[in-house]
Amino acid sequence: MSAVTTHVLDAALGKPAQGLPVRLEHLGDTTSRVLAEAVTDADGRIRDLGPDALEPGRYRLSFDVETYFAATGQRHYFAAVDLTFTPPDSGHHHVPLLLSPFACSAYRGS
Repeated sequence: MSAVTTHVLDAALGKPAQGLPVRLEHLGDTTSRVLAEAVTDADGRIRDLGPDALEPGRYRLSFDVETYFAATGQRHYFAAVDLTFTPPDSGHHHVPLLLSPFACSAYRGS
């Protein structure tokens, strides 16, 4: 099972954000390393994003919301949403995103 999963909901349309590209990176002191790239499914989820366990450090989830909004024909303000986090352990980390063309909210899910 992937150590990182996500779920993106489009609050403006009131449905899952299908087809949204997401990238997971491990951030070093001076460089970053891409661990995985995927696209949200019909339920707005990515269930397999990256390794089975995370090594200590900082990570970034980059959501390409510009591509998603263009595909859904929505005017928007944000081109990307980048969430940087430091997992306290190597277990499972679910990072949901609630999205609209002019706002977003994220949290650590379960």
